[in-house]
Amino acid sequence: MLDIAAELHRWCREGRDFAVATVVGVSNSAPRQVGAALAVDADGEAVGSVSGGCVEGAVYELCQEALESGESVRQTFGYSDEDAFAVGLTCGGIIDILVTPARAGSPARQAFARVAAEAGEGRTAALVRIVEGPGELLGGALWLDAGAEPHGTLGGAPQLDATAAAEGRALLQAGRTGTVTVGADGSMCGQPVTLLVESSVPPPRMLVFGAIDFAAALVRVGKFLGYHVTVCDARPVFATRSRFPDADEVVVDWPHRYLDGQELDTRTVICVLTHDAKFDVPLLERALRLPVAYVGAMGSRRTHLDRLARLREAGLTPLELAPLRSPIGLDLGARSPEETALSIAAEIVAVRHGGSGVPLNGAHTPIHHDHGSAPAAIGGGTGRAAG
Repeated sequence: MLDIAAELHRWCREGRDFAVATVVGVSNSAPRQVGAALAVDADGEAVGSVSGGCVEGAVYELCQEALESGESVRQTFGYSDEDAFAVGLTCGGIIDILVTPARAGSPARQAFARVAAEAGEGRTAALVRIVEGPGELLGGALWLDAGAEPHGTLGGAPQLDATAAAEGRALLQAGRTGTVTVGADGSMCGQPVTLLVESSVPPPRMLVFGAIDFAAALVRVGKFLGYHVTVCDARPVFATRSRFPDADEVVVDWPHRYLDGQELDTRTVICVLTHDAKFDVPLLERALRLPVAYVGAMGSRRTHLDRLARLREAGLTPLELAPLRSPIGLDLGARSPEETALSIAAEIVAVRHGGSGVPLNGAHTPIHHDHGSAPAAIGGGTGRAAG
């Protein structure tokens, strides 16, 4: 639902009644992941998508029906071998959809309104809903704010709200959307209910060190991927707003000193493009000891070997050096700054989702990977030199 939070926030402010269809389960290959949503208001206006087009018409009708009845409904859509044009996913996947009406004054509407407002402003919040379980509980919702305090109710036993809040808090702290099964009475046994936790957190950070042409291209790609991008360089003549208009921040400071003052999380990516030992070594010495998602460094293979030797002299162990992606990027044959930025971004996406980076044509790897499969800190590997 949070992928359309801005639109739902506007609908709530305008007093519209609407229904939200959310992907709550995915099997095999499917075009959208858990949390993707389609909303339909009382006048028939629609925003969002749950399948990229395969079953949108049928889900649109379900939203209209739920809005009229006031009842939540869950339905499964899959591929139809008998009729490829029937309602189904031609990609061969299976998706489970929960449709929840959000009429004025309803508990679901209140939860949607609060979370949509927080997410629409880029603040930390989570929406917790019952997506599978007893019919009378289906669609029940509560939300958590930045302090992970629960608001609203799932409509079951009081202990269920407390358990749901604890589970939601854990996923919110990790910035993840996912499902978890608990007991309807709030215990870990008894009649099971499945909770969907959708987390809204500030954008992940991309730190680009080295104010060069390659950095300008990488900033644009990073913004396209949804990162909050900072460019940092110790040379004031190069680290200017006019050279990096797309960056969220341009900082003049020694890279390692700037890094020492930052609070980073496991979604942060660090790209070192200076390929100058006096900047790189103290920076990487610190970066490789942080629990971040990605650390990559530009340079030739000769530069890489020299850099490794200097880092070992600085006291880094083989285990600490293993996460370094150097030479940075995937082997795309990149030449220009834009192509190199694409190479780096492709490696970051592959690391984030556990992709292999090999061509899908002829490969026997899944097209879509489990969103939560990528580890927080990534192990070693090499790519083509990007500079």
